[in-house]
Amino acid sequence: MLHGYAGLSGTPPSWLSELVPVGGMHYSVFPLGAVLVNIPGAVLHELGLVREWPARGLAAAVAGGCVYFFYHLSYVAEMSRPRRVLLSLFPIFATWTWCNLGFAGAWQMALGFSILGQAGALYYTLVRPRPFLAGLWFAVAFGNRTELAITLPVYIYFLLSGRGNAVDGNCPAGRDSVWRRFLAWYSQGINLRGLVVSPEGKAVVRFLVLPAILLFVTALYNLARFGSPLDFGYSRIPGVLNEPWYRHGLFSLHAIRWNVHEMLFRGLIEIPNFPYYQPHAFGCSIFFACPFLILLFREGGTHRTVCWLTIAVLTLILWCHGNAGGWQFSYRYAMILLPWMFLLIAGNGPPRLRTTEGALFLISVLFNGIAVYEFLWTLMIHV
Repeated sequence: MLHGYAGLSGTPPSWLSELVPVGGMHYSVFPLGAVLVNIPGAVLHELGLVREWPARGLAAAVAGGCVYFFYHLSYVAEMSRPRRVLLSLFPIFATWTWCNLGFAGAWQMALGFSILGQAGALYYTLVRPRPFLAGLWFAVAFGNRTELAITLPVYIYFLLSGRGNAVDGNCPAGRDSVWRRFLAWYSQGINLRGLVVSPEGKAVVRFLVLPAILLFVTALYNLARFGSPLDFGYSRIPGVLNEPWYRHGLFSLHAIRWNVHEMLFRGLIEIPNFPYYQPHAFGCSIFFACPFLILLFREGGTHRTVCWLTIAVLTLILWCHGNAGGWQFSYRYAMILLPWMFLLIAGNGPPRLRTTEGALFLISVLFNGIAVYEFLWTLMIHV
């Protein structure tokens, strides 16, 4: 792209096996947002400041950015600093994110950017309302994982209802529900134009500016590559539709059963030597990988209903995908659910860190540390 092309000319190297050949060019199937977030690294390479792709540094930067935003997002609820620190580390180091982001491959980095984008968007929506910045980070999120565009109504709901309840004084709390506000607008005879020029309406417009631009440019990008604004090219990857898990198409209800098993019920493999158990190379229950997630089912939480609905919709989309994730630790696609799980756990727990939370966190970090060791430091796990 830095040289004015949307794809590669000539025959690509063998390790770029998922490029799509069209009209003498080879195109990536990644959405435009995933390309744009990597442009700074490409610029550094063009300037000669880096000799090879800084995969490890980029993964570390994404992890650090996530921890930063999750720490500040924890201000949606009143809590002690130790609990705030623990929760900020949970999505990265107590879950399958640690191992999968450590691979630092293109697909894993896209998932990492999707977590970072969602955490930033939620922070600038609920804690420190900055609609334009929230829209920027939302664009980063759905630009890397297109299915996250379906969460747009949730952000609009938060902006219109003033649901932020931050405890640092940056976000007002206790406002009327969005439904009462709509009813008030309707009863006063205010038309759509009146809604748009209201403070809430202006906030929504500022939020939508950058996502709308990215959506439009992505459509042009798809048109330039594959002749259709809605074609992302994944089904065009040579041989992909011949793979057994795609025999019913890229997305199918037939895939739900397999995905449910990989995400919720796949167990560990027993081995004779230390550490005596290892995960399967293509999936493992997210609750085995992260016992800390048991805390999702506690009662309470300001955003409980909205978060569970968002998790349910996103999970259904993931379950319909023919491939359950391929080479991975646990269920890597579920990384996009972690910001919403974070909100649930942050809101349904006590202000002070309890022994139960600390113990579950340490156990989860231990399990994921072992997975990092086995996947990334040894050859223990193989096909």
